This record gives sequence, structure tokens and C-alpha cells, in this order.
Amino acid sequence: MEAPLIDVPDGGVTSPRGFRAGATAAGIREGAPGRLDLTLLAAEARCAAAAVFTTNSLPGAALGVSRAHLADGCTQAVIANSGVANALTGEQGDRDALEMAQLAATRLGVAAEDVIVASTGVTGWFMPMERVRAGVGRIVVSADGGDGFAHAVMTTDTVAKQAAVRFEWDGVTYTVGGCAKGSGMIHPNMATMLAFLTTDAPVDGASLPGLLRETVDDSFNQLTIDGDTSPDDMVLLMASGAAGGDPMGEGHPALPLLRAAVRHVSIALTRKLARDGEGATKLLEVRVDGAATMNDARSAAKAVAGSLLVKTAVYGNDPNWGRVLVAVGNSGARLDASRLGVAIQDVDVFRAGAPAPFDASALSRALAQSEVRLRVDLGAGEASANAWGCDLTPEYVRVNSEYTT
Repeated sequence: MEAPLIDVPDGGVTSPRGFRAGATAAGIREGAPGRLDLTLLAAEARCAAAAVFTTNSLPGAALGVSRAHLADGCTQAVIANSGVANALTGEQGDRDALEMAQLAATRLGVAAEDVIVASTGVTGWFMPMERVRAGVGRIVVSADGGDGFAHAVMTTDTVAKQAAVRFEWDGVTYTVGGCAKGSGMIHPNMATMLAFLTTDAPVDGASLPGLLRETVDDSFNQLTIDGDTSPDDMVLLMASGAAGGDPMGEGHPALPLLRAAVRHVSIALTRKLARDGEGATKLLEVRVDGAATMNDARSAAKAVAGSLLVKTAVYGNDPNWGRVLVAVGNSGARLDASRLGVAIQDVDVFRAGAPAPFDASALSRALAQSEVRLRVDLGAGEASANAWGCDLTPEYVRVNSEYTT
């Protein structure tokens, strides 16, 4: 079911009812005085929640705490910081993450077990806990604090990524909001950078994990910037139920509307993350049709979006379609070579298994746009999927070669 979704101008994590946020410049990030880097998000009451986490086998300390605190499917607050990832920090890192949960709980008047912890930044550095303790005490949460929350979790991001939509069911207006951060070390697998989704819909907690997993597989998991999966990746969905109405469980007629709204916000955030990839000048969107299965469609699309050769060709405005097909061939997706097709900026360059004539100069000029669309038809079935990425530029190398120096 398609939801009649209405975008919320300047919407974010506190657009849904029942959520407040606040942020401060705690000095966690060295060399960036005055920059927001510590933040809180709080629901008015304990609420249903679900999350997915990184598959990196060396997860950050915050994720261990968050997994434990979400074991009962409920939470009430988030404490997040940027600048220091608190990853690869051993037992000290674990103690610091637990203390961060307790600091947030005390400040907000909630149970420490109901606080999610998220950290992002440089790995291998210990949290400057004296600064965190002082910073938490300065944070004041409010219903209009979502923008500060989104800015406080940024690392090499150049812009905050936020989105929100509304839909109506049975006379009640429901809202889904969210924000995300990430510009590099992005190649999600069952999770993503950091993303926080909220809704005021009264969702049955048993329905949230499946709804979130389905959404993530369609959106954040189809994003790749550089092929590296962060140790701190997490997507969190909180449902306050503050808008009222009957609980939306499996079989409830409004659940498809909510699912569509969460998916809409997640894809909007995914596109913003891709557009703001480190050093990026272009958003790359890859569409794969004609796949035998959804897994094949997703694998092929992400292989193209993540190909270094494709990414550099996009940067150089080079309509080198052979690189697209090589990436597809390496993806493991089933295909019918006699029906295979490729289009660049909606121009067919390979059709029915053979090269198609096109104006290379005109297509090169079309590739100079800020958004590049690649379309592949595998000719093997009916499944389709999208993936998102960006071009690979010299600026990416500069940013990452100087990250800690």
C-alpha cells in the first residue's frame, strides 16, 4: 500500500510527538572548539524500540551497551557523541560507555537500562570522560532540539541529514522522523553508519524489528561510499505512541502506511548520505531490473555503486559502460547475457546483449550533472532494487590521509 505521505519541512527526530533532544559542545572533538559533539534524545515515556547493528567483528563499546539495553524491546533515551568512536578501547571503553548511559539517565530522570549509547569518530582513542560529564550537565532537551542532535553526531559530514513525513489514518496524523550521519567508512551490511528514526505511532513492539530490518535492507544496506564497514554502525527506531490510536501490530490496516513512511524517510536519508560522501561531487544512483531474485538485484546494484572503476568514471564524466558490466559480472547475480542492458543518464549504451550506438560527447556532458543515474537490466527475472553511492575524487584521498594528523 502506498501512503499519502506529506514531507515535513525541516523535519527531523523530534518532529514526531513525544520526543525531545538537545546538544552541547563538550570539547570531545579536538581542534574544533564550539562544535556540537554531545547530544541527548529522549522520549516522554518508555517506548517500543528496535535496532540493527554493525556486522564488523570488532564492534565499538557503545554497541555492547546498546544491545543489552534493547534486549527487552524498549528504550527511552539516547546519548550520542562524535569525535571519538570508543572502539578498540578494551575494558576501559566498556566502562566509559556504561557511564555515559548512567550520566544520561541521571540528567533525564530515566533508568540507565533504558538509555542507548552511540559513539562515532576516531577509533582507538579513549573517551574524554571529564568533558562528557561536564557536557551532559549542560544539555537541555526540547521539542525543537532535533537539529542540534543531527549536527552533534556529524564527523566529516559537511551537512546534517534529516527528514520527516506525515500520514493520516482514521482521523489521526502520524509522523516519522529521522536523522543520520556518515560520509566515509560506509559499506553497511545488516546495519549502517548512525541513523536514528522516530515515530509517534503506537506500534506493537513485536512488529518493529521486522519492519526495521525490511526497511534497512531496502535503504541503508544499499549504500556504499568506500567499501569499509564501521565498528560503530547502528540504526535505531523508537515508537513513542504519543499520537494515540490502536496499537499497530501485524494485520493492522495502518501498518503498511507506517512501513511506507519509515521506508520513505530512510531512503531520503540514504540519498543524503550518498550525496555527502567524503570528497564527493555527485550522487550515484544505480537501478537494477530484471533480476531473478531480490538478493540478486541488491547484490548487482551495490556492486556497481561500489566499483572503484565505476566511481572514478563518474567523477571523470566518462561514459565507460564496460566498467558497469564488469561490476555486474563480478556480483554473482544471475543474468541472461543475450538480454542484458545498460543505460547511463537514461541513454541506452548496451542493449539486448550488444553495444548500442550513442553520442559519447553528449553523454559525457550529461554525466557532469550533480546526480548520475545508472540502470541495468539483467534479463533474468522480475526483481528490482536500487543502490546509492558517490563518485571517487582526489578529495576523498586527502580527507582520509589526514584524518588523525
